[in-house]
Amino acid sequence: MAGQPNSNSGCRRALRSLALLASLSALTLLPACGREPTAPAADGWHEFEGSWGAAGRRKELHLGADRMVAVVEVSGSLLLSGPSRPALGFRGEAITFADERTGLVGRAVWTDERGDEVFSELTAESLQPGTRIKGTFVGGTGRFAGATGEYEFGWQYLIESDDGGVQGHTTGLRGRVRVDAPAAGEGGR
Repeated sequence: MAGQPNSNSGCRRALRSLALLASLSALTLLPACGREPTAPAADGWHEFEGSWGAAGRRKELHLGADRMVAVVEVSGSLLLSGPSRPALGFRGEAITFADERTGLVGRAVWTDERGDEVFSELTAESLQPGTRIKGTFVGGTGRFAGATGEYEFGWQYLIESDDGGVQGHTTGLRGRVRVDAPAAGEGGR
């Protein structure tokens, strides 16, 4: 009809904006993608910062009116930066148990592009906003066999659905890991 805006033009404009945003986001990653991680510092530590976006499920159990516990299972992409990062990207998986009275405990596995894994234990003393979750590396497979170190991050839920679906990301992920080269025949898959 004459005089009415074309509904396709608004849709096209939105798609162009989305494509531009995606392109700009990809460009911010290019400098990191083109470089291999460097050797660790002289003391053997690989220091890193990064981001972890993950989605999964949460199952809550209410213990009366004033206490809630939950099991959360998430997985997603984990990207690291820094001149001595141990690798650029991982698939990060975590399972946690959270109790409003006692805090959080959990386990995480980061798997790199080769299939090598690094394992960690997660803890937080509280579930209050702003609480940092601490990770302690406790070994791994392949090139991460014998991994030790620590990391920490904040967690922010972006989507929490009524059916238990969750999506979120880390804030301020940073840490360090030392990887002792496994002896011949050790640490492989």
